[in-house]
Amino acid sequence: MAYELLVGLDVTNDEIYHDYRLAMRPLLAQVGGYFGYDFKVSETLISRTHDNINRVFTIGFPNKEVKEAFFTLPEYLEIKSEFFTRSVKSTTIIAEYNKQVE
Repeated sequence: MAYELLVGLDVTNDEIYHDYRLAMRPLLAQVGGYFGYDFKVSETLISRTHDNINRVFTIGFPNKEVKEAFFTLPEYLEIKSEFFTRSVKSTTIIAEYNKQVE
């Protein structure tokens, strides 16, 4: 079993966001996390937020506790400050769920 999030972002700088992903991926792997799917979106037909969404992805963790701990790690917060905040205007958590891992 894994704990996944379906996330929508408004990415404003693809290059810096790419650097964010490169920097945080080893840390994500250290805690047993992963990216499942990743899409660039050109048009949103229905939305429950006023924020623009141009990127949709899934991110998974072994469980909810690991997810919560990951996003408070000092190393992650440094990476977020350096790259994420400069490249993403808004974040929308579309869903969180437990998933059977194959």
